[in-house]
Amino acid sequence: MRMKYKIVLLILFPILFTGCNDFLELVPPDGLVKDEYWQYKEDVEATLMGAYQQFANLDATLFLLGELRADFIVEDNNTVTDHRNIMIGNIFPNNKLCKWIDFYQIIHICNSILKYAPIIHESDPTFSLYQLRGFEAEALFLRSLSYFYLVRTFHDVPLVLEASESDDANFYLPVSPADTVLNQIKYDLLRARSGVTEDYGSYAANKGRATMAAINSILADISLWSFEYEDCIAYVEAVENDGYYIVPGGQWFEIFYPGNSLESIFELQFDASLGQDNNIYDLTFFDKQFLVSEKALDLLAPQRSKEIIRGDGSIRVLDNKIWKYAGAAADGKTLRPGDDSKSGNWIVYRMSDILLMKAEALSQLERYDEALSIINYIRDKRLMNPLSTSYSVEAFEDLIMQERSRELAFEGKRWFDLLRMGRRNDFQRKGKLIEIIIEKVPSTQKLLLATKLSNPWGWYLPVEANELERNFNLQQNPYYADYETK
Repeated sequence: MRMKYKIVLLILFPILFTGCNDFLELVPPDGLVKDEYWQYKEDVEATLMGAYQQFANLDATLFLLGELRADFIVEDNNTVTDHRNIMIGNIFPNNKLCKWIDFYQIIHICNSILKYAPIIHESDPTFSLYQLRGFEAEALFLRSLSYFYLVRTFHDVPLVLEASESDDANFYLPVSPADTVLNQIKYDLLRARSGVTEDYGSYAANKGRATMAAINSILADISLWSFEYEDCIAYVEAVENDGYYIVPGGQWFEIFYPGNSLESIFELQFDASLGQDNNIYDLTFFDKQFLVSEKALDLLAPQRSKEIIRGDGSIRVLDNKIWKYAGAAADGKTLRPGDDSKSGNWIVYRMSDILLMKAEALSQLERYDEALSIINYIRDKRLMNPLSTSYSVEAFEDLIMQERSRELAFEGKRWFDLLRMGRRNDFQRKGKLIEIIIEKVPSTQKLLLATKLSNPWGWYLPVEANELERNFNLQQNPYYADYETK
């Protein structure tokens, strides 16, 4: 989906581009919404494309949230202080990554679409019911995806489901329990399935906009996060029935360059030639902000792991840099040329990720043969030898976590995978999570970080300090309640 986004969005949502950090003060001027903007289906579509653009602008944030606290990256020369502090567990409410406003901007746009699109449908004879339901489904998908990231990052968050009409509207809401938010987005996604469009007119658009497979993928992810294993399996099988498949080993790097592979389900799309740059190339390769950890080298460097396909394609052993978002080939030498250097898509869901979710769910139900079959099917596609392990839930969990780390390295998945493992069965494997995370820090810091991680509330980020000052209905994550802003 290589899109130009309409400048009209700057009129509709001026505050999105002014640098204002006020929590949820994302309302257009009084009177503009009904009288001057929301008139035609094209206004709805332009606004929807703006929501996709806003989400695409979060590509670096999605990387940081999924990787900083995990074990696959370490700091480099230019790692910024806020990122370094999160990596070592030195987290305070004034850390810039604790701001959630970018996700709520997307939620606000989606809420506006859901409110005004039906009104326009009544007055615009060219706006069909089919088109209306499709736009609503996409808005529900993007809103749900935003909330899923918020819950996994902050746990309890404000649940905003209505669009604001004026600056007088009270959107300073308290947080809702994480389970309440998850139940809402599952309801919304099931609703979206009845109206989602299956063909947007081009192959790239079908990869870059909400589809039935994309909706079922996030439902599978939410189900696994909620330990609803039968539901997870059912949603994955629905995706399998849609015709996605694992690309052959020799084509694995094509998932990332040029992207939009047959394995891909949903990608954030970029085209630097149109001024739509991604942030991942600079963050992971050019600016020297992060290097590959020893743990990642052990699992991916071909000299150590024999991971010829995924190893060469994920890292550059020459200087321990992340290669997925910089290379034009899986050789560690050939960089993407020109505008292509910042045109790499960010993959949110692809088929191997979804199948490994299914394997995890099956193993938790003690259906070990089926789980192992999936793992070795993917390994065969990646030209790797089959694996085996003892038939126990814990052994399979370790095997799947390791296989996900190889397959999905640096794709913003690792911290959330570890968090899911640590939360499962009333925190039964909390010690394993702590063991994995402290492995990458110097010996002098291990005990301190282990102590911090012993409280599961510390696995989530705090509510940002300015949000607490503006919204008296918010309460700080109890782990950070006594922290002074530093």
